[in-house]
Amino acid sequence: MKSYQVAEFGAPLQLAEREAPQPEGTQVRLRVRAAGVCHSDLHIWEGGYDLGHGKRLSLQARGIALPLTMGHETVGEVVAVGPEAEGVRVGDVRLAYPWIGCGRCEVCRAGDENLCMQPRFLGIHCDGGYADEILVPHPRYLVDIAGIDPAQAAPYACSGLTTYSALRKFGDMLHKEPLLIIGAGGLGLMCLSLMKAMDAHGAIVVDIDARKREAAMEAGALAAIDGKADDALAQVVAAAGGPMRGALDLVGSAASADLGFNVLVKGGKLVIVGLFGGAAPWPLPYIPMKAATIQGSYVGNLAELRELIDLVRRKNVASIPTSRRPLDQASETLEALHRGEIVGRAVLVP
Repeated sequence: MKSYQVAEFGAPLQLAEREAPQPEGTQVRLRVRAAGVCHSDLHIWEGGYDLGHGKRLSLQARGIALPLTMGHETVGEVVAVGPEAEGVRVGDVRLAYPWIGCGRCEVCRAGDENLCMQPRFLGIHCDGGYADEILVPHPRYLVDIAGIDPAQAAPYACSGLTTYSALRKFGDMLHKEPLLIIGAGGLGLMCLSLMKAMDAHGAIVVDIDARKREAAMEAGALAAIDGKADDALAQVVAAAGGPMRGALDLVGSAASADLGFNVLVKGGKLVIVGLFGGAAPWPLPYIPMKAATIQGSYVGNLAELRELIDLVRRKNVASIPTSRRPLDQASETLEALHRGEIVGRAVLVP
């Protein structure tokens, strides 16, 4: 099998070739049909996250070992199964749930493996889908996507799941009034697509890229506002008809979090998903004075992924713009994403 690996943080991906692993126990080997290139991969490739105030979170210090084959949005065809693997057969096409925990702790037993403190995430802690084959530890992590194009289904493992889980955190608010969405990249466009299927009221979108604002309007945004504008906050409030009760920050920078917090009415809620980096910009007294809820949301659990795929089928969810690229362009695709050149999602197709 061949894969494209991070051999050195920040350096071009390296081609690696080796014998395909034979699945043992409950393991399942897939021939990769599609692998999404996610913005989170940029942070892994770069080796860390900006924490603001001159601080940086090192992924190497957090146990991310190199070389690593990235890719946590993977659809593949089953080509071999271990002797204890049940429920899948050779030839089945499945979406791999990548947010795999230790399976033993209380969090995992409760079904929230994505929050496990000893993760085994595919493409992050274990080799992932920037390859022609991938090994998944158990059939329960394989989701049937029958009727969905593999290249369209792959991003649901992260982009779709992340936005679906975040949107659910707004509860009934989602259906009663507009939501502010900050960021119109792959996550933002996925969010707009899912909101229609979830019968949401609609969204006002903010992005600094004119192309992405245009894509957001085409995807059904109520308004698309330039985040660099001096009066961006005033424009958002005007478009919404007043301060808002809900904001979803898909960027996660000091500037985006500041906008998301400032637009909230008293008792409002800001959900932060993005990992761009920086430090919290709010004076602490403002949080209790505004009675605001600030909540983080990290990907989603396996049950939510199954719910999402069911929703996609039932509501015929529109796919986001997707560019298909050959596997041997993995490094170039990652660099294009870093430069902000990709609208929607890029998917590697071996």
